[in-house]
Amino acid sequence: MTTPRPLRATALAATALAALHSAPVVSTFGPLRNRVMPRLSGRGRPDHVALTFDDGPDPLSTPFFLRLLDRRGVRATFFLLGSEAHRSPGLVREIAAAGHEIGIHGWLHRPLLLRGPRATHDDLARARDTVAAITGGRPTLFRPPYGVMSTAAHLAARRLGLTPVLWTCWGEDWRARATPESVHRTVTSDLDGGGTVLLHDSDCTSAPGAWRSALGALPGILDTCEQRGYEVGPLWDHGWPGGAVGHDAPAQPAWGRARPRS
Repeated sequence: MTTPRPLRATALAATALAALHSAPVVSTFGPLRNRVMPRLSGRGRPDHVALTFDDGPDPLSTPFFLRLLDRRGVRATFFLLGSEAHRSPGLVREIAAAGHEIGIHGWLHRPLLLRGPRATHDDLARARDTVAAITGGRPTLFRPPYGVMSTAAHLAARRLGLTPVLWTCWGEDWRARATPESVHRTVTSDLDGGGTVLLHDSDCTSAPGAWRSALGALPGILDTCEQRGYEVGPLWDHGWPGGAVGHDAPAQPAWGRARPRS
């Protein structure tokens, strides 16, 4: 039985649209992304390492990271889930008041690849506007859940004035078997100047208590960066061709400016 031509055309069109929507998923493959997509990878100036955290804020864990970073005189970028920010607005303001940069990680930690254009836009807009209402400044950076982009996510980010940024190395700190030693080893094996480090300050999408491995590894990661001659800071200090991350979006609010190191 031959398939009617209109049905074949419809099927081909649907396949083409699905392929277009999912095409950016290729950026999930780290080695390829780091080589051919330096901007999306968060590749910056060679004497600097950008330190970033995902999945917060969490009142049970994030304050430990804030205290450690304050003791070390280091600022970082926190990619917040809008739903978690809504639950802990005081903690969001604490992150901002400490001089850290705030980006968004979406409203819910769900794969954007499974969402259509409208749902993707609404998710990012809700997260952006929630953080803006809490802090008084509009975020300009965005990291997708699981690091998986879609065409709809790229289009929504552009419309909302958000710059997508992934990472060049991570600690695999979400795993139940992770330890401070394994996180440190995994991060530093791929760490180089201009890189962006991904850690998690919350276990809301990780193994229970997994954040403790990231926290335990953090002093050693900072020590390694210092030994290798790398300055550590947020993405807005990272820089890349065309300007620093996020500076081509709307002006940074007062809390979004780098502070002198103590």
